[in-house]
Amino acid sequence: MHPRAERLIAELRLEAHPEGGFYRELFRSQIPVLPSDGRGSRPALTTIYFLLTDDTVSRWHCVRSDEVWHLYEGGPLELFELDIATHSLARHRLTQVGDDGAPVHTVPADRWQAARSIGPYALVGCSVGPGFDFADFRLLADDVVASERVRERWPELATLI
Repeated sequence: MHPRAERLIAELRLEAHPEGGFYRELFRSQIPVLPSDGRGSRPALTTIYFLLTDDTVSRWHCVRSDEVWHLYEGGPLELFELDIATHSLARHRLTQVGDDGAPVHTVPADRWQAARSIGPYALVGCSVGPGFDFADFRLLADDVVASERVRERWPELATLI
């Protein structure tokens, strides 16, 4: 692991995340909102630090809220966005300002997403609104049919399952 990534994990007190990488929640709004999809009250906004190293990935997952990825340090970060129903795959490259890409990207609610660092590490922030709740989180690996579609159509991205 890159020495700077090790320092960030220690200094920012990051822990292993179920989808891969390391994280720590920074903010959970005290303002409740009631999404119109019937899932119940959620905080208006949540924010985390999230760190990927060159030997970790953010596995394919889906969140029922919009998620904004912000690259803080390192990278570039390759962020994938997948709509299995329409067979559309988008690739986004998060970079430092001035490099070939953009430092921020929003993944719409209910879209499959995965990420990996192209460099030795990438420190990002993820802001979710309505706020993140593990009840709204699914891993693609738990969906046998969707996992098989990814393996068949995008075999180069099957390692992210």
